[in-house]
Amino acid sequence: MPGDRRAGAAEHAEHVNAAAGLLEAGIPAAEAARVLAGRLGCSQRQARRYVSQAAGSGRVPIPDEAAVFTVRLPVRLAAAVREHARASGRTISSVAAQALEEFLGRAHGNRPP
Repeated sequence: MPGDRRAGAAEHAEHVNAAAGLLEAGIPAAEAARVLAGRLGCSQRQARRYVSQAAGSGRVPIPDEAAVFTVRLPVRLAAAVREHARASGRTISSVAAQALEEFLGRAHGNRPP
């Protein structure tokens, strides 16, 4: 039965972008939802959610695939990262990823690592 599982972040973005493509082609929202449900094998209700999000925000970036990467940090640094994440309303992973991207960008002369 359609709807037995949730789409991951990348899959969700791809579905929203597919809906955006249909809307950009001038297909009315109700028809776009029917077409999308058929293409994706999801319920029309879920397809309408994708179409609604696409109508509201347009295309969305597809996130990079993530991997678990465990490191040991001094307790004070781990606490500071947790506090910064909490205060900024972000995840620890997003804070660490941004910090590492910036560090590696500087280490490589602002070239992508």
